[in-house]
Amino acid sequence: MLNLRSLLALIAILIVSGTIWYSSYLAEKIEREERKKVEQWVEASNALLNSPNADTRLPFKIIRENDDIPIIWTNERDSIIDYKNLDSARINDAGYLERRLRDFRSRNKPIVYFDPLDSARINKYYYGNSRLLSEVRYYPFVQLVIVGLFIGLTILSLRSSYRSTQNQVWAGMAKETAHQLGTPVSSLEGWIELLKETHGGEEFVGELEKDVSRLRLVSDRFGKIGSTPKLEERNVVEQIGQMIEYVRKRAPGRVQFLFDADGRSEIRARLSGPLFDWVIENLLKNALDALEGSGEIRVVVREQEKQVLIDVSDTGKGISKANIDKVFRPGFSTKRRGWGLGLSLSRRIVEQYHRGQIFVKNSEPGKGTTFRIVLKK
Repeated sequence: MLNLRSLLALIAILIVSGTIWYSSYLAEKIEREERKKVEQWVEASNALLNSPNADTRLPFKIIRENDDIPIIWTNERDSIIDYKNLDSARINDAGYLERRLRDFRSRNKPIVYFDPLDSARINKYYYGNSRLLSEVRYYPFVQLVIVGLFIGLTILSLRSSYRSTQNQVWAGMAKETAHQLGTPVSSLEGWIELLKETHGGEEFVGELEKDVSRLRLVSDRFGKIGSTPKLEERNVVEQIGQMIEYVRKRAPGRVQFLFDADGRSEIRARLSGPLFDWVIENLLKNALDALEGSGEIRVVVREQEKQVLIDVSDTGKGISKANIDKVFRPGFSTKRRGWGLGLSLSRRIVEQYHRGQIFVKNSEPGKGTTFRIVLKK
């Protein structure tokens, strides 16, 4: 991806550099030709004035053909005498001729004509660029914009293709994981049934059954990645409450869980139950890791007119400013163990499947972190 971007940038630089060089070459060539045309026009105009009895066909032809190069001529004191090929609609505007004269002075060296009958009397002919010359000079900038847009669209297309491929890889890995888990989980369920019949209702059989059910749930979650989940109207308070109880039983005794639903027992939103539970479990487990054995985890749910807000806060070690933008990246983790996929999958579930948002609402090292989930009602 990076090499391709570098190659595209190099190609763009070569194209623009070549265009600028060739445009400059053409502009200089046209500029020389236009100066010759103005010099011929000056000679032809003065020939008509000074030799009225001579053959006038060629001077008239030269004067008539110069219909694109703007010219202003002045006397020895630089007072304007006349003009040619200027915007006739603006001639009467105050200061228009003076502004154009200043512009012509800055662009080209004037052509000076000495009166053969009076050497003290001279005319200066100032001229500007024709439309063709102006277009040639501006062409590289136009092409630069076009090439820039092309490179930008190409990079966006490549990035979109890369993300699409990445999504397919994620979905394929998840489904393959679910498939691989399916066979041993089914086998374990069969062995548990056999243990029940052989050994009766020992406590360890019940615990094994819970763990196998948990494995079945994990397999089911991975199987839903990459497929469009079925969203159903569910009670958010109940869903979150169940996950809090599940994590509470496996948390150290010095960790306190607080659940605030604003006194409500029911707040409804469209969810995929197994996937939403996965998100809440990930956030709660991250909070547990941040507490390092003691502290407080608070979950707050609030219903608004068009959305449901869920805040998961902890009083743990917090996240540094440098890492806040990285926490949702696949593979990023501050823990020694784990692949750093929990928050990345959580974002995918919330944003792609539930069309919601998940982000770090606030975090301060040493004081804790709050993650916010926004669900549309």
